[in-house]
Parts: sequence; C-alpha cells; structure tokens
Amino acid sequence: MCGIAGIVNLDGRPIDRDGLNRAVASMRHRGPDDDGLWYEEQPGFSVGFGATRLAILDTSSAGHQPMVSDDGHHAVVFNGLIYNYREIAAELASSGVSLRSGCDTEVVLAACRLWGTAAMSRFNGMFALAYVDRRTHRGFLARDRFGIKPLFYALTDQQILFASEMRTLRTLGDWPDELNRAALVHYLRMGFVAQPDTIFAAARRVPPGSFLSFDARGMAVPKTYYSIPVRTASDPIPDERDAAERVRSAIRHAVARRRVADVPIGAFLSGGVDSSIVVAHLAELSSRPVRTYSIGWSDESAYDETSHAAKVASRFGAEHTAMRCRALDVLDLLPHALDHLGEPFFDSSLLPTMLVSRLAREHVTVALSGDGADELLGGYWRYAAHDFRRAYHRVPALIRTHLLERLAHRATVGKGTWVQNRLRQVRKLLRAGSGDPFANHIAWSRILAPEADDLIDGNNDDPLANRIADATCDADPDDPLNRILAFDLHHSLTNDMLHKVDLASMYHSLEVRVPFLDSDVVATAMAMPSTMKIRGGVTKRVLKEAYRGILPDDVLERPKKGFEVPIGEFLRRELREMFHDVVTPQALASFDIIRPDVVQRLYSDHLARRGEHADLLFALLSLCWWNNRRRDRIST
Repeated sequence: MCGIAGIVNLDGRPIDRDGLNRAVASMRHRGPDDDGLWYEEQPGFSVGFGATRLAILDTSSAGHQPMVSDDGHHAVVFNGLIYNYREIAAELASSGVSLRSGCDTEVVLAACRLWGTAAMSRFNGMFALAYVDRRTHRGFLARDRFGIKPLFYALTDQQILFASEMRTLRTLGDWPDELNRAALVHYLRMGFVAQPDTIFAAARRVPPGSFLSFDARGMAVPKTYYSIPVRTASDPIPDERDAAERVRSAIRHAVARRRVADVPIGAFLSGGVDSSIVVAHLAELSSRPVRTYSIGWSDESAYDETSHAAKVASRFGAEHTAMRCRALDVLDLLPHALDHLGEPFFDSSLLPTMLVSRLAREHVTVALSGDGADELLGGYWRYAAHDFRRAYHRVPALIRTHLLERLAHRATVGKGTWVQNRLRQVRKLLRAGSGDPFANHIAWSRILAPEADDLIDGNNDDPLANRIADATCDADPDDPLNRILAFDLHHSLTNDMLHKVDLASMYHSLEVRVPFLDSDVVATAMAMPSTMKIRGGVTKRVLKEAYRGILPDDVLERPKKGFEVPIGEFLRRELREMFHDVVTPQALASFDIIRPDVVQRLYSDHLARRGEHADLLFALLSLCWWNNRRRDRIST
C-alpha cells in the first residue's frame, strides 16, 4: 500500500522536482517505510513519478517505488495489492518474463509492459496506478474495479498531474482553484462529491473500473474495462439453498485471497453480520488466533456494540482488542480529521474509523473489513423501505394523512433511543412521493430533507445524480431493487464508504482489505434477484441463511446498527460553540448558493428535536472548515 503522485509535461518542460518532493512528503502517512522519485526528461515529453511505500509483500528494497524496468524504458507507481499476483506471475513466466522479487508491484510493471491496459482486467485486487513507456511517450492511469483505492488528476497547460489524495494534488502544478458548483450542490444533497467530479472544477477522479491513456498529444477520455454485472430477464433464478452455498463459498475464497501478506493481519469487528462473517472465515483459515479490533462508547450506550463484538470474538477464539471512547476522544480528534480532508466530507463515521484504525495499527499492518456487503446484498433500511411503503399505503388514506403523518411530523426524533430513531426513519419514509422505486431511493438517501430544500439558493438540480442514474439504467430493468443496489455500488459505496475507509486507515498507515468486493462475490450476488436479498422487511436474507449455524442467531437477527458517532447529540451539546464559530453567515455566504437563514432555522429545529439534521449540519461544518483552510492556503 502506498501513496503515489506524478507530473507528465507534454511539452517537455523540466519537471518541478521541488513540487514533487512536497507531494511525496504530504503522503508520508500512506507509506512510512520508504519513498522515492523518478524523472525522465526528454524533448516534448517529461515525466516525474513519486511514491511512498507501506511494505506489505516482500518488505525488502526489491519493492522500492517508483519501479523501473531493467532496460530503463518502463516505469510504474502503484498503490494497492493484487491478490492473484502469483497466478499472473506464472502467466508472465510462461511468456518468457523473469521476475526477481516477491512483490506484486513488479508483477504489475511487467503485466503493463506486456499487455498494456488489457492487464487491468486480469487484476483481482484494489489498486490505483500510473504507468509510462518513455520510448513511445505513452502511458495510462488506472483504478480498480470498485474504486477501493483513490486516484485524482488535473489537466492544465500541457500538463497531467495525479495523486492518491486531493491534498497532495493541490501541491502539484498551478491549476485553477475554482469550485465545481454541480459538485457542491450534490454534496449538499447527498453529503459527498460524486466521481468522476471533485469539489474543484479543474480536477477529476479516475472512475472505478476505468483507465485513462495519454501520449504526447494529451489524455484520452476514460475507458471502462469493468462494469458491475447485472441480471437479465433470461437468466435462471438459482435455488435459494444453492444461492446461500454459492455466496458462502465465494466469500470464503475472497477472505482466503486477502490473507496474503508478509506482515501481521487482523480484522475490524463490530459484532454485526458482515464483520463477523469475515472473522469467522479468518479463524477457519488461520492456525493462530485472529486479531480483532472494535470501538465503542463509554458515555453513549445507544451507540455501543463492544459487548456484541466480544461475544463474536469469543466464539471464534479471536485475540480481541476493544476501546470504549468518550465524547472527549472524538472532539479531540475532530480538528485533526477535518484538517486532513482534501475535500469536504459529511460522514462522521470517519471519526470512529480513524480511532479503530489507530487501535489496529498498534498490532497489525493489514485489517480486513465487512464494507460492501450492505450495498451488495441489501443491508440498509432504505432497501427494505420499499416493502414498508407498500404496506403503509394499504392503510386507509384518511388515517395516514390525518393521524399517522401528523403524529410523525410533530414527534421528537433523533438517534438516541429506539423510538426516536424509528420515528426519524418514518419521516424519511414519508419523503417518498412517487411510484418510481429509484426516485424514492434517492429521496431516502439524501441528507437534505424536504423541509431544507430552500437551503440551496437558485437552481438546485443535481446533474451528477442524474448522470450516475443514467449510467445504471440498464441494470436489471425488470428488478428495480437490483438496479438500486447496482447504483449504490457505483455511487454511494465508492464516494462515501470506501473513500472514508481509505482516508481513515491510511491516516494511520493501515491497509484495509474488503473481501465482499471481490469480483467473484459481486458476480455471485448480482446474479440473484433482489427477493433473495430483501423480502418482507428482512434484509440480507441470503447472506444470513448462508451463515445460519455458523454465526450466533442473535448476531443474524439483531437489528442493524451503523458504525456511527452520536454526532447529532454532540451538535446539541459539545459542538455547539464550534459550529457557531465555523459555520458563520459570512462563511456560508462565500459559497453564493447557501442561504444562512435556512441553516440557522435547521440548526434551531435540530436543537429543539423538531428535526434530525445531524448529517446535513456536520456536512456544513466540514464544508466551512475545509473552505477556511483552503482560503488560508491561498492567502499564504
């Protein structure tokens, strides 16, 4: 695992070596074990690559990056890990390629040299990379199938700039600082910036499952080498028992593939279904006790799951380490976390993810997580909400509109108690005003509640969401819920969950691997109709049946709890002063599209529990903090 950055000057001007040095220094947390620079300056085409290394495979100097071929003509910088690198190495050997190390980076370099961009479809792993052939003045940037590893780039003045983090990309070149209005609108509605856009108009993300070729004439548009597989109406529907066995087998093999390492490995363990499955397979495959890590809360019992994690750890003989936090721990971390962001980010679970990553890094260098299972197999309430909505509309309209909806809108809501949280979800359920399941899904996914729509001044259309919706419109047209799952795999998982995990884990030099996003697991799950995943209000049905008798029944049946911070309560108490200091009318007015009076109204409603706007308010705090830091850098 590494941090990568680079400059390609298409006019042959000298590489800004000081700028590339600054870029590498800014990524030290991503790779504290080694770093390096490589330059190739020729008339009409100059390249500079930089990398920091977190040594996972072949921890010797043989894995040093940037890695250059023996003849000096080919170079690569690579962030991630290819789980099937041994199989690819054998295929390369059969083609006459000799390898010197046990490092997957050398396999990546040789594969790119031999097969070019066609190598991407052979890689089973998580990665972001840049490759160049200095003789032909050709190369490409590429990203893994699901966007587990990030890669940002900017094009300006005959120059291609790229980096693993936006913070690093900002140190390279002199590209415009103008904000992307469409990305800002999407952020205010959904809480994150959607790929391929970034918060800056001049910068982009390499899309998941894509590569961008370049030569001395410039960079081509992204090309897709992988798309999420979808069912067709003619595909046979598997038997439910057989489907459960296929899911379990695919996940077991995915976990086995992710055990490859020359450093200690462990797993995050919340005590929920997904992380418990990962730990169960690790225990099955390991001769030593699995090292597991969890975070809980000592002063917010409604958010604490450490007892459930301990029970699962005991069942599988894990060597378990747990830490129970106080509000003070999170509040101390918050400024550092916000300073680390290259773009504004709404998801406050970034904070416990940073804490559990720090805890795990005290003992291991690699941790496996259960991310991706909810989007793949239907774990969130908003998927089951389609069944609830149909049931709700069987209630007579008079009772719905004059009794239930009035009570729901007048009730006290929040996440602190079961009742308040259910009422919060009922209010979200009532956002659905359409017979179109996809439109309802977007309404339930938004952090911008209907009563907050006037927050955005002027035209608040969301072209990014429309564009991404169009990209998934062919997914299982006869099964709308499967289309919704494909959309979330492509959209919210990449832009929110995976982005968060990369930021939080790499901040502490920890590599996190996600078995549920193995391509075989994804193909197995997406071949099933949605009724095998969600039916009658029950989520992840096929996954739970696959592990019945393996996991404790109370783990399988316990209602899902997210990996959350009680940020709504903090905003009512400990963070009130910080919010007022940062989210000022002047700070909000600087964006031109945010109405400060609406923010004040929403915050007042949140304080009085007339509404639950924690995600939106934290998104505004993150946005204003980030923009203040951006302006500080500009002024200096």
